[in-house]
Amino acid sequence: MSRRKKGDAVSGWVVVDKPVGPTSTDVVTKIRRLYNAQKAGHAGTLDPLASGILPVALGEATKTVPFILDATKGYRFTIRFGIATASDDAEGAVTATSDRRPDAAAIEAMLPRFTGEISQVPPAFSAIKVDGERAYDLARAGEAVELKARNIIIHNIKLLGMPDGDHAELEISCSKGTYVRSLARDLALALGTVGHVSALRRIAHGPFGEAAAIPLDKLMGLGHIPPASDALRTHLLPLETALDDIPALALSSEDASRLRQGQGVLLRGRDAPIFSGPVLATHRGDPVALTEYSQGELKPVRVFNLGS
Repeated sequence: MSRRKKGDAVSGWVVVDKPVGPTSTDVVTKIRRLYNAQKAGHAGTLDPLASGILPVALGEATKTVPFILDATKGYRFTIRFGIATASDDAEGAVTATSDRRPDAAAIEAMLPRFTGEISQVPPAFSAIKVDGERAYDLARAGEAVELKARNIIIHNIKLLGMPDGDHAELEISCSKGTYVRSLARDLALALGTVGHVSALRRIAHGPFGEAAAIPLDKLMGLGHIPPASDALRTHLLPLETALDDIPALALSSEDASRLRQGQGVLLRGRDAPIFSGPVLATHRGDPVALTEYSQGELKPVRVFNLGS
């Protein structure tokens, strides 16, 4: 006999506006407890010094996390010129200084070099594994960390302004795997100086933007407003919100049942030619399974247990 899971069978996405300070794991723990969810996870770490969009998946929505991990992200950040740090952000020890400061025209002229597909070396203080160890653990222990360059995509980058000669505010849209700290470091070096990220905010993550986000403290406060469950539910987005970019297909009760049992479904007639790759199978408007379409058949990859 299987052990009953602790918590409620709540499923969906909560788009949290994370403040500076807590880790992403801290936020996920708070949200899971707030909703009394059986399981929870996030779709992309935000450093403690960063704020902004942190999509938290609850229950069956955790099965859609990979689609958000691969999604385009947007960031607004500030570079502090003249000071390099070991972590490429304001938390690390100072490793170099420079008296040189670029002006807005020089920054604008350099941005095309950092647009499109570029090669980037991740920061030494990152979660990338080196011989089975996290790079940040090795770096904190004083060991030299050499990480390989990787290709990432900066879809667009723009200078928002310069509040003073030491700082520049920028905004980017980028691919998975982009390190803003590396971008700030490399941009400063290309401008003949050094620099680090002094402020960082994620403003978009796939289908989730600032308009859908709720500040963490405000969300936690709703747990004390009766009836708390109703107030919290207004900020719980359907799990299929993460799947806006993939096609959906409505199935009959019989075909939905087959998918739930792990069996494939043959597509007949006009449905068959229109799909390529992942497909969201639904029944009466509810998600049934993430499927893969191949040779005329939908094969279940992730089945949703929503009790419908």
